[in-house]
Amino acid sequence: MNNEEYTPDIVSIVDEDGKEHVFEELDRIETDSGRYVALLPLPEKPDKITEDDNALIILKVEEENGETYLCPIEDDEEFNEVGAAFEERLADMFDFEEE
Repeated sequence: MNNEEYTPDIVSIVDEDGKEHVFEELDRIETDSGRYVALLPLPEKPDKITEDDNALIILKVEEENGETYLCPIEDDEEFNEVGAAFEERLADMFDFEEE
């Protein structure tokens, strides 16, 4: 497999206020609890990248009436479990800090 032609998966999400946010999908996993995606925010202006633009966002994939939604993970235990799985899978890309 040749990785020279890397093309990121770009995801556009519209929040409850109608504002569009653009992310790069880094990874997705499926567990007994559900399906999840790890997203990296893409800055609106690439020359104005801040430290916050490097924050990994983890969301749960929900489906309702044939529509797919990305939702925050409300349960702390579920979030920690999924976060640890992504952390292990993405360790080469990110320098994770303990909070």
